[in-house]
Amino acid sequence: MIKTQLNTINKLLNLYVSNIFNNKINELSFSIFNILLGFFLATALATIPAQTGDWGVIGAAIIVTCYEIISLMIYPYFFNSNNILFTQINSIKIGIIYGFFVDAFKLGS
Repeated sequence: MIKTQLNTINKLLNLYVSNIFNNKINELSFSIFNILLGFFLATALATIPAQTGDWGVIGAAIIVTCYEIISLMIYPYFFNSNNILFTQINSIKIGIIYGFFVDAFKLGS
């Protein structure tokens, strides 16, 4: 293939975009965003089943089951692979647990 200026610009642009997405700062900002998303989801998960009153135990069982399934998927492979998807799912899970603790402290005070 002939090396033209368009090919060179395309190659440099691809390198620049890949460097942006492989940067650890972006990974940190995605993790913080996902923790806040998990915090929001915890607030939603805590208030929606509480409206009916009948679904409290079933909702808690579903949430704990999902939490344990995510933990089983992430932690055996977390140290072996550097997959950003597992890290982001774990950040959402941490945000959900943090949100539940904050809601529990709000209810206790």
